Amino acid sequence: MVDMLSFNSDDDAYIEELSHYVAIPSISRDASPETMQQAAEWLAAQLSFADVRIVPTSGHPVVRADWLRAPGAPTVLVYGHYDVQPTGDLAEWTTAPFEMVRDGDVLRGRGVTDDKGPVYIVLKVAQAFLDQEKALPLNVKFVFEGEEEIGSPHFPEYVRANAEELAADLVISADGAMWRPTEPSLSIASKGLVALDIEVTGAKEDLHSGRYGGTVANPVHAMAEILASLHTADGRVAVDGFYDGVADLSEKRREEISSVPFDEAEFAADRGVPEVFGEVGYSTLERLFERPTLEINGVSAGGKYTVIPHVATAHVTSRLVKGQDPEHVLDVITQHVIAHQPVGTRVVVRSDEGGVPAYSISPDHPAIRAATAALEHVYPGREVLHAVIGGTLPATALFEEVLGVKTLFFSFSTSDEQLHAPNEFMRISRLREGMRAWEYLWRLLADGPHRLAPVTRQ
Repeated sequence: MVDMLSFNSDDDAYIEELSHYVAIPSISRDASPETMQQAAEWLAAQLSFADVRIVPTSGHPVVRADWLRAPGAPTVLVYGHYDVQPTGDLAEWTTAPFEMVRDGDVLRGRGVTDDKGPVYIVLKVAQAFLDQEKALPLNVKFVFEGEEEIGSPHFPEYVRANAEELAADLVISADGAMWRPTEPSLSIASKGLVALDIEVTGAKEDLHSGRYGGTVANPVHAMAEILASLHTADGRVAVDGFYDGVADLSEKRREEISSVPFDEAEFAADRGVPEVFGEVGYSTLERLFERPTLEINGVSAGGKYTVIPHVATAHVTSRLVKGQDPEHVLDVITQHVIAHQPVGTRVVVRSDEGGVPAYSISPDHPAIRAATAALEHVYPGREVLHAVIGGTLPATALFEEVLGVKTLFFSFSTSDEQLHAPNEFMRISRLREGMRAWEYLWRLLADGPHRLAPVTRQ
């Protein structure tokens, strides 16, 4: 199979167009409905070649489009999101977050790599097919949501209510990320997620630390005790029942992971830490790919003034692996926290809704084989790694539950591109590489040895 599409030879044309999309501050956590609608409308305009509509939900709208003019061909559902993370501290940005700039060989701006750039790649591929060949090689449905960065709270309701029209033979996610820039990779799994808040209360109000110090329990001290009890000194989670369902690593899997080139000292230096740290008995990559985690994401109480705070709060999340049940994990963490309630305090645990189980797709799945061939075509002579996304994409488990199909991660974001952090960026080279790979993937899924067997009705 040979390349057949011609893409714009001028990077500046793509960059200029993408900059208008990035300029929309579609922060799902707190943007106005008008701003989110503007982002949805930008996408809808790009999808004018298909049957496109903007669908209201109980939250931010969903952008839907269908091109179903390939009788007998398989159907894929392309997923992505148009919302972005908050900017964080603006003082840490070297450029304005929503004024995308070209900085050497990268594009910098909030949302450019998560997920606006990767979604833009797919749109350009579809447009090129229709401009040059007057058709797509297979049937394509598009669904882009506006709440992924806040856990997709309303997306499940939408998917369940529209399961019939979303039916497909495969979901392809433009969200996700390649593991690192030095070699192409495919994610064959992603970790699940549960989240909770711990609240420790002492007195009914903040107290003067001189008048009341040493007479009542300090919620900050109490919170520190609780949080310290969650792990052993060697990094293992100390919550009884936390590891229930987690299988031991097989020797085969350990050999696969150990064969991946990886320098722990370089990894630590790049992160700005003296050395790596984590659960004893596992390498850094084994922990990243195969082990669950329990992390303290934030603690708040009092401030730089002389009081005994009356309340302290902490936000805690756990990344799950195959075999762990989200509800069970929340339950055992809650039991552990309550059991470690310090004297003189009241402790409450509030779990977030929407716990997500871990997701996986077999390396032998036809979509993985096709995607591997596509990446080998775009990156000749470079081995395609099978990695695990340490993050969580809630839609994958949802699609499998409701639509009964697997999701292929095929994003041209890279995990080192400051996703969710100040100075988010995307490598310019990934635009054209991604376009060529999506073209090749669609052709392989439509025809040839990696063709999907169509089971849906158009």
